[in-house]
Amino acid sequence: MNAMPEPIPFKPEWPDADTRLLRTDLPEPPALALDDLFLPKWAAWLRGAAVAKGAPPDYVVASVLSVCGSLIGNTRWVSPWQGWAEPPVIWSVVIGSPSAGKSPAIDAVLVPLKRVERGLREAARNDLEEWRSKAEVAKLAESAWKEAVKAAIKAGDEPPSKPASANPGPEPVMPRLAVSDATVEKLAVIMAGQPRGTLLARDELAGWLQGMSRYSGGSDRPFWLEAYGGRSFSVERMGRDPVYVDRLTIGVLGGIQPDKLRSLLLKSDDDGLLARFAPVWPHPAPVKRPDGIHDETFIDAAIGRLLALEMPTDEDGSQRPWFVPFSEAARDMLDAFRLEVRRWEGDAEGLLLSFIGKLPGLAVRLSLVMAMLDWASGEADMPSEITVQHFGRAAHLVESYLLPMARRSYAEHIGGPAQRSARALAALIQEEGWKTFTAREVRRKQRAHLLDMETINPAIRALESADLVRAVEVPPGPKGGAPKRLFSVNPIVLEVQA
Repeated sequence: MNAMPEPIPFKPEWPDADTRLLRTDLPEPPALALDDLFLPKWAAWLRGAAVAKGAPPDYVVASVLSVCGSLIGNTRWVSPWQGWAEPPVIWSVVIGSPSAGKSPAIDAVLVPLKRVERGLREAARNDLEEWRSKAEVAKLAESAWKEAVKAAIKAGDEPPSKPASANPGPEPVMPRLAVSDATVEKLAVIMAGQPRGTLLARDELAGWLQGMSRYSGGSDRPFWLEAYGGRSFSVERMGRDPVYVDRLTIGVLGGIQPDKLRSLLLKSDDDGLLARFAPVWPHPAPVKRPDGIHDETFIDAAIGRLLALEMPTDEDGSQRPWFVPFSEAARDMLDAFRLEVRRWEGDAEGLLLSFIGKLPGLAVRLSLVMAMLDWASGEADMPSEITVQHFGRAAHLVESYLLPMARRSYAEHIGGPAQRSARALAALIQEEGWKTFTAREVRRKQRAHLLDMETINPAIRALESADLVRAVEVPPGPKGGAPKRLFSVNPIVLEVQA
């Protein structure tokens, strides 16, 4: 009997690939030390609200900072020293899956805010009805006055003065403490009538953020950059008078899903706007039934106190913020913090670098918001200055929580230009379902990090080194010339989820 031939070893078509460019190893979220950051009443309420909503307390904290910062608005700004002033505007984005409890946590603060707004709007609606009645009378009075002027001119007499009844006075403004969607023009009108500021709150920020991207062709980006800084802004309107806003101050709060955040980071180079957000991405809260009654009256009272703040009026009658200065000791602490930020910048790049560069201003803003939260809960007096205790808590929140959270949230964007381009190319291949592709096809997509051959070629080389793609020999065409550059895709690219 003849011996069986030795089996021929199977040689896989592709070698083992390095799939690190197809996924991101997320850092663990930092712990949120509520008792170190907030006074006892706030810490207890934040825990209770989180349990009641089935959400991590991180989401509730982010919501409180943004909502209460917008309520303070232009009534108080913080000024470490002459020449540097910051509004209490905090932009927060809460990140998590659809079941993570983002919307319920936001509602823990947003629903009480809207409840207060409804009461204000009812009162304003009565004023508006009264004004409209006066406006009708004013129209008749003005019409009669114009006829009297015509008659006087025709008779050669002195025209009569316009009667006071022809002026109904300014139209009452309908309060808007929070909006979910509005055009730039509409927001400018709201701000012109409500100079203290307002809040943009959306369940999903992805569409809004994509509309702000550099390649969207949108014109809203300058408006929102100014809205973060509280700077003056004017909106030109077709066929109507322009709207001027002395201090455009709008907070932003909303959620985003991790995959949409990843897509946003890969498709946009626009880190100027994204870096202004404080990202919050904790682990989901454990499933737990509330074991007590949550005190909702606390947040109602805190919102009411903040809403009662008024903007000071200058001698010329114009409204402006009250500037809260830093104590000398707090200035020294801020100097040390800025040096630490400079050290962090040395190890960062891209979006994370842009985020870190804004941390001194964010810490200054947080020091004011947290000081005002102490007052709003009745646990402290109205702050006349920012103390070491105020700024120390804000700096601790930034260093121990927000910075590590940004490293977690922007992990997809960390790495050198070639790595970012390679991740973007891998994501594009997955999205298009390509089994083969050419460099020209990639360029035609005009994706961020893949706009030209100077970025596409390093991305292809990185994927080749990882055995995720490889060049395919293509014979020249019948007319000669250089063969096209065709690349085959390792099937694992389409199987592995980033």
